[in-house]
Amino acid sequence: PNQREGLVEGGLNVTLTIRLLMHGKVSVGAKGESVKKMREESGARINISEGNCPERIITLAGPTTSIFKAFSMIIEKLEEDISNSMTNSTATSKPPVTMRLVVPASQCGSLIGKGGCKIKEIRESAGAQVQVAGDMLPNSTERAITVAGTPQSIIECVKQICIVMLESPPKGVTIPYRPKPSGAHCCVLVSAVLSLQAYAVQGQHAIPQPDVSEGPSVSDPIHI
Repeated sequence: PNQREGLVEGGLNVTLTIRLLMHGKVSVGAKGESVKKMREESGARINISEGNCPERIITLAGPTTSIFKAFSMIIEKLEEDISNSMTNSTATSKPPVTMRLVVPASQCGSLIGKGGCKIKEIRESAGAQVQVAGDMLPNSTERAITVAGTPQSIIECVKQICIVMLESPPKGVTIPYRPKPSGAHCCVLVSAVLSLQAYAVQGQHAIPQPDVSEGPSVSDPIHI
C-alpha cells in the first residue's frame, strides 16, 4: 500500500480519537455487553459519557486498525437496527445509515478542497453522500459533516476523511462540541455525530485525553 493508505491501515504509527454522539434511547445491552465485546474484539478504547443529556458521546481511541474495527462494528449494529425497524414498518425502501461527523472548522477547508474538488473526490470514490455544514456547532469551533450511505461506503468515506485530518492538523485551539441537556428528544431514526481528531504519533501533535467516563450509565443506556 502507498503511504497515504498506510496512514489509516496501520502502516504508520498513528493513533486516532473518534467521538460519536448517539441518541440516549438506544441501548448498549444489559450492563454494556455490546460495548465490552467491541472493546475486546477491536482492541480500541471505548468510553461512554454520562449525564442527563438526551445524547451521549461515545469515544473511540487507539491505533487506526483498532479504531476502524470498532467503527465497523458500530456501523453494522446501526444497519441491523434499521433492518429490525423495517419489520413493522410500512416503508417500501430501506433508509441509509446516516452519521454526522464533527471536525475542527480549521480543517474543513482542506476537506472541501479548492472549488469543492476534494469533497467531490471523496463522494465519488467512497460512494457515500457527504455534506459539510456551513455554520459551527453551538459553543464550539467545530462543524458537522453528514455522511449517509451503505455501511461499507461510510467506512470508506471516514477512512478518507481521516487521511485529510492527518495530513492537515487543526490550527489553533479547538473548542469541542458538547451536547447540552434538553427536554426535547431527537426524532432522527439513526443519528450519530462523529467527532474526529487524528494525530500522528511523532511528537508533533498531542493526543487529547477523552473527557468521558469509563463505561455506560446503566440507568439511561445507549444502543450500539
